[in-house]
Amino acid sequence: MNDIELPIITRSRLIDDLQRLGVLPGQVIELHASVKAIGWVVGGPDMVLQALLDTLTSEGTLMMYAGWEDSPYQFPDWSREKQKAYLEECPPFDPTTSRAYRKWSILNEYLRTRPGAQRSAHPDGSFVAIGSLSRWITENHPLQYGYGTGSPLAKLREAGGKVLMLGAPLGTITLLHYAECLANIPNKRVVNYRMPVLREGKRVWIDIEEYDTSRGIVDWHGGDYFDAIAREYLLSGKSNSGKVGAAQSYLFDANDLVKFGIRWMERAFGDSV
Repeated sequence: MNDIELPIITRSRLIDDLQRLGVLPGQVIELHASVKAIGWVVGGPDMVLQALLDTLTSEGTLMMYAGWEDSPYQFPDWSREKQKAYLEECPPFDPTTSRAYRKWSILNEYLRTRPGAQRSAHPDGSFVAIGSLSRWITENHPLQYGYGTGSPLAKLREAGGKVLMLGAPLGTITLLHYAECLANIPNKRVVNYRMPVLREGKRVWIDIEEYDTSRGIVDWHGGDYFDAIAREYLLSGKSNSGKVGAAQSYLFDANDLVKFGIRWMERAFGDSV
């Protein structure tokens, strides 16, 4: 389907749809979105962000996972030639200029470059935020186990925030990485990797340890367990659902979803070896 065939969606309609879904002034929202799922937005993707910010007002906060487009997370799997070129001339991660990881949504880069946006300093797991709590959410992001205690995800929960899915796959809910960190499960899978960062004007390589956010903390026969957790949570009836534009959308309570995710993982993975 090309853009001309997509349903025409205006900013005013987005605001009405968001309000019906339960997005309110002053909330802290983590956004996951597919712009194409929403429709042909008059004014382009920026209007999705603007509709959210208008709905949240200056008292609210909007955040997204940003990551880093040029992250060498998969460095060990690269060819020797590619590794050599990267080591010789790779730019270090700079939270003020490094591009957001576009695989998840084009909106994270749109949000990163908006005036007043703040970004956390984790080279692979950075978050970007704008609004009243944006500085607090993004400051002091731990480099080790950066989705756990002290992370922007932990602060989303602490602030009584929400997770907003606008046509995005349920398996992409990054908040469940925080539940992975908190769940009491034996033998969680851990990864170690190196990242180049900018420190005092120079490129410095740092070592990072993290629970495996790519393959999961354990092997699970059911496939994508984030998707399974979210779908089971939806059956509980605790989330709000509806259409925003043409996108099937959901609004989850962050604290309740984390607690549900922890219980689910401990039940499903408690006997992991």
